[in-house]
Amino acid sequence: MKYYITTPIFYPNSSPHIGTAYTTVAADAIARYHRLMGDQVHFLTGTDENAQKIVRTAEANNTDPKIYVDGVVERFKYLWRALEISNDDFIRTTEERHQSVVQRIFTKLFEQGDIYKSEYSGWYCTPCETFWMENKLIDGKCPNADCGRGVELLKEESYFFRLSKYQNTLLNYIEGHPDFIQPISRRNEMINFIKGGLEDLCVSRTTFQWGIKVPFDPKHVVYVWLDALINYISALGYPDGDKYKRYWPADVHIMGKDIVRFHAIIWPIILMALDIPLPKVIYGHGWYLTKDGGKISKSRGNVQDSFALIQRYGSDAIRYFLLREMQVGTDGTYSEDNIVERLNSDLANDFGNFVSRSLAMIVKYRAGIVPRPGQDGELERELKALSHEVKKAVDESLGSCDPAGALEEIWRFVGRCNKYVDETAPWNLAKSEDQGERLDTVLYTFVECIRIMAILTAPFMPGVPSKICALLGKDEGLIKWDEADQWGILEFGIMVQKGEPLFPRIDISKYLTEEESKSVDQNQRDTIEARPTQLPEFEPIKEEISIDEFAKIDLRVGKILSAEKVEKTDKLMKLEVEVSGEVRTIVSGIAKHYSAEDLINQYVVVVANLKPTKLRGITSQGMILAASQGDVLEVLTINKELPGGSRVK
Repeated sequence: MKYYITTPIFYPNSSPHIGTAYTTVAADAIARYHRLMGDQVHFLTGTDENAQKIVRTAEANNTDPKIYVDGVVERFKYLWRALEISNDDFIRTTEERHQSVVQRIFTKLFEQGDIYKSEYSGWYCTPCETFWMENKLIDGKCPNADCGRGVELLKEESYFFRLSKYQNTLLNYIEGHPDFIQPISRRNEMINFIKGGLEDLCVSRTTFQWGIKVPFDPKHVVYVWLDALINYISALGYPDGDKYKRYWPADVHIMGKDIVRFHAIIWPIILMALDIPLPKVIYGHGWYLTKDGGKISKSRGNVQDSFALIQRYGSDAIRYFLLREMQVGTDGTYSEDNIVERLNSDLANDFGNFVSRSLAMIVKYRAGIVPRPGQDGELERELKALSHEVKKAVDESLGSCDPAGALEEIWRFVGRCNKYVDETAPWNLAKSEDQGERLDTVLYTFVECIRIMAILTAPFMPGVPSKICALLGKDEGLIKWDEADQWGILEFGIMVQKGEPLFPRIDISKYLTEEESKSVDQNQRDTIEARPTQLPEFEPIKEEISIDEFAKIDLRVGKILSAEKVEKTDKLMKLEVEVSGEVRTIVSGIAKHYSAEDLINQYVVVVANLKPTKLRGITSQGMILAASQGDVLEVLTINKELPGGSRVK
């Protein structure tokens, strides 16, 4: 069966934080689960780049919006790789494939009378990208509970979308489809909001030009919340693409609760107006809050860098924490000591310790050879019955977008496995010669428990199965969802190894200040540091300079006329570069990354007023710019044929 799941597209006005990470990890866990079930999954995420706040952030950084947003988008993509997000597509609203669909839909809605031109006068909150009527403001400020910031009075010619026309149709649909908006608390909020009356939505702006132009009236830019929502079908190639025909309607849109209103009201009405089927489920999860109850968000300035968390604790551990803490219909609480307590308790003590001591006993008592089991006893029958119960509960939880509920059930099984070790006491069985068959049964049950734990946790911690399979001497073909409650799958006679701990205990004091460290429980201090996921160590940003100091650097476009490797060197390339009508010799350390043929006729950026210097006896009259990270290097090139000597500003 097909399964189409999406995250919202995120604002790339700054680096992603744990709030955006939670949404994406939750969607990824559900997508991975459906793949294990054998479904044909399409998992979409992306970035919402046509917002006014992008323009303002870029202006604050003295750069072009597209250049600024390109850099931030790469941070999103890198974080998703670090968290092992398995998305099938990444949509950017600055892509032509998206823009053309938005313009097509805007035109269609206008031609059928669902969009009309008028004049807008009202209050606009830029951080929320939302228009508000005056009677909705609280003390003259944005009424969004997470915002409360100032608003601007706008008066401009605009196009409007007839939300009010579809108010009763949408209300009837929601009331007739109780699973459409989940959880139930969000559904009730949306029903009450709609009953309060829907006003037509302003869907264009003229006060700035960043965004998608209205095709028949190009002084207007399409409003971000009409533009952004369309990504869910533009990424599929609406209206004629094979993916659209295959995967639409979406099985679930998952998002934070603050944007459910846009997805549960504006988006369904757009689809109704276009006579397109509605998504099956709109799911709004809670927020991650700090200990004092404040939402973690960029605007509050209290974000936790996801990259730092992954470096400290590892990708699987952070995925587990995020998914386990966010209960259905409620907010999760984030703090550093909460992470450590959860990881040490659940992963190091419960999960990791069971795997380590079980395999250690097989190595000790049977030289690492998995023995042939004897007859099951009452304890084995109880474990097997529990595995059936747990798998069914996990299926139900993930089917209703509840990763925390699924993990709670899985840890019920993990806990029972640990209890089984204590109940069977293999160390005592090993002392009795007449208990050999019973010991074999217990040791075989251990490895089957480990196999089942690896399968059940695979959607949540994708790095774990390969590690467990390696310990069992198997490949990842062992991970089959339909065998998560089947027993007797592993053949006896295979060789296992104890290996390194899957989840070493964490000493939080290594990461906290002295003052913070005082509040940490002593039992968290006596262990080793978690092994980090390997992320690049970026060079620190140098001290600030003034605009006048920067103005002293003269950057020019240069055309490379010839290139040759400098003899007896590995990395130096001698370039002849035309800059402002003169040909300069520039020596650059790029020979390991480029051949001479790659460089000729390329337009590059040159530091033109750098004092000449001698390198290997060659006078170098400038420097070409390049970006590097680790072993990767790329020369900055200009795509358009600008004359050599053009200023780079």
